[in-house]
Amino acid sequence: MLPRLIDARAVAPFLLFLRFADDTSGEVNLSHLAGKGIFKAWDDFEFFKKVEIDPESGTICWGEDIDLDLLVLYAELRHQPIESLLPKIFA
Repeated sequence: MLPRLIDARAVAPFLLFLRFADDTSGEVNLSHLAGKGIFKAWDDFEFFKKVEIDPESGTICWGEDIDLDLLVLYAELRHQPIESLLPKIFA
């Protein structure tokens, strides 16, 4: 099972600090998404700073319109391909 996300906050434009319950933590750079489609909203840093943890899905979100895949974020922080985490999560 994927560890629970316990902290999420913006530290700079397009840069988040995330911490999971298993102590996996670090910064995730989302600049590759910025300015594209719905992510154009992140151009306003005040909006970007409103990141929160969705109580239902457990992932990060900005209101009801933007959320990101928790597995992708976790894999990035662990410097592992997503495929290497799948057997552990779905076992």
